[in-house]
Amino acid sequence: MNPPSSLTANLPMKPAAVPCSKEDNYSPPVIAERRAFVEKATGVALHHTSQYSFDPKVTEGNIENFTGVVQVPLGFAGPLLIKGEHAQGEFLIPLATTEGTLVASYNRGMKVLNLSGGVICTVQDDHMQRAPVFIFDDAREARAFRKWVDEHLDDLRRAAEATTGSGKLSYIDTYLASKFAFLRFNFRTGDAAGQNMVSRATFAACEWILEHTPANVRRFYLESNLATDKKPSHMNLLHSRGKRVTAECTIRRDVLQEVLHAEPESLACHWGVASVGSFLSGANNNGLHSTNAIAAMFIATGQDAANVAEGTSGIIYLELTPEKDLYVSITIPSLIVATHGGGTGLPTQRECLQVLGCLGAGKVRKLAEIVAGVVLAGEISLAAAISSLEWVPSHEKHGRNR
Repeated sequence: MNPPSSLTANLPMKPAAVPCSKEDNYSPPVIAERRAFVEKATGVALHHTSQYSFDPKVTEGNIENFTGVVQVPLGFAGPLLIKGEHAQGEFLIPLATTEGTLVASYNRGMKVLNLSGGVICTVQDDHMQRAPVFIFDDAREARAFRKWVDEHLDDLRRAAEATTGSGKLSYIDTYLASKFAFLRFNFRTGDAAGQNMVSRATFAACEWILEHTPANVRRFYLESNLATDKKPSHMNLLHSRGKRVTAECTIRRDVLQEVLHAEPESLACHWGVASVGSFLSGANNNGLHSTNAIAAMFIATGQDAANVAEGTSGIIYLELTPEKDLYVSITIPSLIVATHGGGTGLPTQRECLQVLGCLGAGKVRKLAEIVAGVVLAGEISLAAAISSLEWVPSHEKHGRNR
């Protein structure tokens, strides 16, 4: 055997790989082997993460190398009275979070909305996108390609929809820059969030394009970053990704004063000032903390938590009524939720969706309306806490895990 060269002698040893099985990677022996491997490698006993109440096989398709679970505390707020087109009645709201005061804050916001007659919720738009790009020799070829795509929309629709039972191609927007043609495919995806669905469907449509277009396509990519997957963007603020949903309520003056110790005039003034602050900072939300509700509900109900990124966008509007009450609304332009597929079928997440009456087919817009109503409750609660100077004392009392 030749001695190691000076170049390779100082290289670190390759670490052992995490154990897995090609035959059954979700069997108890393989899981135990993985757990032992991690414990030996790190010196940390995985006592709590090894405790769970369901068959690990149900996680196949949701996670690879299953080794255990991370338990997030779950609290319920409400009930919240919602007057939507799909969600109607009172709902108990599951919130999975580790932030103290969060459930209590949403609870008091819900009380105010209930005492003011409930929150009206409306889904205004519903699309999921994929945005391929086609590259040509020059800008005129890209422009001609746009015209050709418009003329063959029906053909592209047939090719895309042949890959899915529930996805429907609504329209395609084309954006031109330099010698590039960016196509933004807009789909309705039923009760699924639909990112994988629209990727498959758009790829099929693009294959049809490459086979039939007379244009000289130099290069093609399935995603150009114009769909802005799991990123906030001005594109989605205007055109929506997922559900565009608005929650609104006229809050009675006496309710605001008695429950939240705040005046409508103070909240209206703070909203105006905070909107200037949002503009100065370049934020995509002139509200306070809409993602607190979205993240806590996403974790509880098995949504893709990374889709909170799109959900960070929010448009708050406040107005004093002639009766000196306070009208307030929030529009969430990119709320990506599902009631079927992904993590929604996992046991604990399934239970939370069942509590909301939002599990399965035909329930996704209902869930979107509920999430928006909860977001509005949180905005009112925190805005009042800031105006009444109760924000810091409340966190000091309830939210510091010392």
